[in-house]
Amino acid sequence: MTPLVMVLWAVNVVLDSVGQIAFKAAAADPRAHALDGLARWRAMASRPWLWVGIGSYVAEFLVWIAFLSLVPLSDGVLLGSINIVAVMVLGRVLFHERLTPLRVAGVALVSIGVAVVGLGGR
Repeated sequence: MTPLVMVLWAVNVVLDSVGQIAFKAAAADPRAHALDGLARWRAMASRPWLWVGIGSYVAEFLVWIAFLSLVPLSDGVLLGSINIVAVMVLGRVLFHERLTPLRVAGVALVSIGVAVVGLGGR
């Protein structure tokens, strides 16, 4: 992988992770949980986290297109799956989500797969 591809890949992982965490933060607002329907959506929309998530996803879309323009689609999608690992780790750290042995095994397999794909071009 060229340095540009690696930078775009890293930026994509960061933007996707920030977007996922921001959406979770917006959705986990205890005030919104007490509401139903449109009122709940309004409460989430009033939180800056929702807008951080949307902005992250717009930026990620642009980075993803740039990344895919430089790598084969099959490699790009596989390399992009490392986002699963980052989001799971951040969910554990920030939201105290539970890591079961099967989830840890799955993340280990994803990580191995990404490493194999990343090293496959050498």
